[in-house]
Amino acid sequence: MLKNYLKIAWRNLIKAKGFSFINIAGLSIGISACILIAVYIIHETSYDKYVPNSANIYRVVGRLDMAGTTEYTVHFSANLARTVDADFDEIEQAGRIMDNDLFYGAGTNEIQIDDEAMQHHEEGFTYADQAILDIFSIPMVFGDSKTALAEPKTIVISETISKKFFKDQNPIGHVIYLNGNREDPRKITGVMEDFPTNSHLNYDYFLTLTGVEFGQGEQDRWIQSNYKNYVAVQPETNVAAFSNTLGTTVVSKYLKPAMAAAGLAMAETIEKNAKVYLQPLEEIHLHSAAIESDSPFRNDIKIVWVFGTVALFILMLASINFVNLSTAKSANRAKEVGLRKVVGSSRGHLIFQFLSESMLLTFIAFVIGIVLAQTFMPVFQEMTGIALSMPWDNVFFVPILLVSALLVGGIAGFYPSIYLSGFAPINVLKGKLRLGSKSGGFQTSMVVFQFTVSIILIIGTLVINEQLSFILTSKVGFEKDQVIQLYGTNMLGDKDEVFKEELERIQGIESVTISDYLPLENTKRNGNSFVNEGRENIDETVPGQVWQIDEDYLKTLGIELIAGRNFDKTIATDREGVIVNEQMVKELNISDPIGKKVSRFGQLNEIIGVVKDFRFDNMKERVEPLAMFLGKSNTIISVKTNTADMPGLLKSIEEKWTGFAPNLAFRYAFMDDSFAQMYDNVRRIKIIFTSFAFLAILVACLGLFALSAYMVEQRTKEMSIRKVLGASLQGIYGMLTQKFVYMILASLVLATPIAYYLLNNWLKDYEYKIDLGWQSFALAGVMATAMALGTISYHAIKSARINPATTLKGE
Repeated sequence: MLKNYLKIAWRNLIKAKGFSFINIAGLSIGISACILIAVYIIHETSYDKYVPNSANIYRVVGRLDMAGTTEYTVHFSANLARTVDADFDEIEQAGRIMDNDLFYGAGTNEIQIDDEAMQHHEEGFTYADQAILDIFSIPMVFGDSKTALAEPKTIVISETISKKFFKDQNPIGHVIYLNGNREDPRKITGVMEDFPTNSHLNYDYFLTLTGVEFGQGEQDRWIQSNYKNYVAVQPETNVAAFSNTLGTTVVSKYLKPAMAAAGLAMAETIEKNAKVYLQPLEEIHLHSAAIESDSPFRNDIKIVWVFGTVALFILMLASINFVNLSTAKSANRAKEVGLRKVVGSSRGHLIFQFLSESMLLTFIAFVIGIVLAQTFMPVFQEMTGIALSMPWDNVFFVPILLVSALLVGGIAGFYPSIYLSGFAPINVLKGKLRLGSKSGGFQTSMVVFQFTVSIILIIGTLVINEQLSFILTSKVGFEKDQVIQLYGTNMLGDKDEVFKEELERIQGIESVTISDYLPLENTKRNGNSFVNEGRENIDETVPGQVWQIDEDYLKTLGIELIAGRNFDKTIATDREGVIVNEQMVKELNISDPIGKKVSRFGQLNEIIGVVKDFRFDNMKERVEPLAMFLGKSNTIISVKTNTADMPGLLKSIEEKWTGFAPNLAFRYAFMDDSFAQMYDNVRRIKIIFTSFAFLAILVACLGLFALSAYMVEQRTKEMSIRKVLGASLQGIYGMLTQKFVYMILASLVLATPIAYYLLNNWLKDYEYKIDLGWQSFALAGVMATAMALGTISYHAIKSARINPATTLKGE
């Protein structure tokens, strides 16, 4: 019986080639989109689950509510880990990571291996406790994970780095020198396996924290926060209760007394305004968007939900096509159903027959969809920036695909099979039923749903594009065009000023500045607290950035000085002066700031200048208070150029560089490119969203194309009679398309408030954003209407132009 059902199903699919092609194409597109996004979601939700005991590992997070804002941090003092490890039996181990590039060794370095003269630029350095290797059970290729970081001056490298410099040899015992410092060797004591792509840790070098102190007393100072802390808790621990206990203890027993001893007024309110808690390891990647210092390296769970929803909607649109087309062509199957019932077929047998057709079509679509997903996986990898692959090695993958095919086929085929099997034989065989469009109410609602989803996606695509364009083209308060960043300039040592002077002599260079503190992500940052002179123990401090710049910084980056003057290195007192931004003046509530002094942990600095606010973080963040001091931080030199011959200028700069640093590769970037990279994540979201929105609209249009064909076919004789009676081509076209236009208008009405709500919430994540005006919604409506009319016009015009004699000759 089943073989017979499948044989008949195959014949019907071959017979109705157009119907079959539209359904298989739509379902294949939907299935391939779902598979690609499912692979992406599986990867994103699998972060850190590979770690043994991951369910019992947590990161310490702090939250501070102050002045109407909420800020999160993962950075704490050096003594937090050992203190909580000693205070709480619930903690098995506690360890620290310190990757703040303010401190020597962390971040990026120029390295030398053993006696090698050549310098190599390397990234991914961090300091770590021996406990980090233990907590994360990091597997080793060479060395002992239990002791690799236990001794001072030791370093653990990744397998990739080991192969890069030592091929397949064991590098244990070799020495690495950082930034040309031959007095400070680091002995390689271990080679760890590379962190997988679904790890929130992505370091290549672990420098030991054993015996390290960044300044006198730093390891015991509670109010200096630079360390990320991880704890492994006992398996039976009630983590929710323990997190509250740990947080309360840290704030009241340690942080509050330390702040009071330092004379900070916020010590009085710290217990009310601050909270310390534990964040599960497995939630770090997708649930850290609010943590400003961490969010650039993480994804957001909201993005995962959005992509998952889009994939589901694409599959739903394809399934709706199947339902609509099956009911629309019911007139072609009505006599078949009547005859089958007359010769004895039960309704159950008919339902099974129609479900068999649905299942066969769905399985064909699944096979094609899997092939499409595999084919376009490299493209999808490029779009996401993630090394994804089809999880064929997962024992559940193929069974899930088979079950999904059954579910999609069953759900999509359920209504058509019930609808078609319900025809009364006597009415069908007497010609009393004219079907297809009689199920118009259901079909209309499904088409409206399809285009509601499509319009929401169109609006979303337009708004995301507009926001990205706004980010990349709006004024940011500094000049990023034709500015070259030169890297590794700290290796010039005391020759950096001479190199700067040499650069300024090159034709086409306007000015040069030496500073690592740039208005770009992943450049140096340093936070501190400020208060007005004389208000140290009275007012709450204002958190702000502390940057080291030289006297040419403002000129090179085109930052506007709106009050006071710039630094002058010939004035000795300028070393004690400070230039602040408007936001600092506003938050300190200073009137006439020039000449006023601000206090930073008891150190007074006179304000000599005020600059107009400029954006030095991404547009999701507000402009922070900023204090700039005259000093040197010389890993990066920025060069403002004015030339039409950039290749020639770069060659001249490289020649100068080679003369000063012959053993170090010349590395540079353009500031506008570095600025654009800050928004790579938004750009990727735009590309992915636009691509899948296009697929959704394509599926909807495929269905509308086929549906309009069947509906026009059923009205062919009617249109011929109208034409005989004098109806014009335009009139017939209007009659055939009018219903679809009404559907699009209804879809626009439904889609507008939904899209507005969703996009308004998305834009709330940005401090600087576009106004969500009516233009995007109107344009989406016009585009949807144009696509719908373009889709159905072929059949409408064809029907309107047909010769009435051809369709009416048999009447």
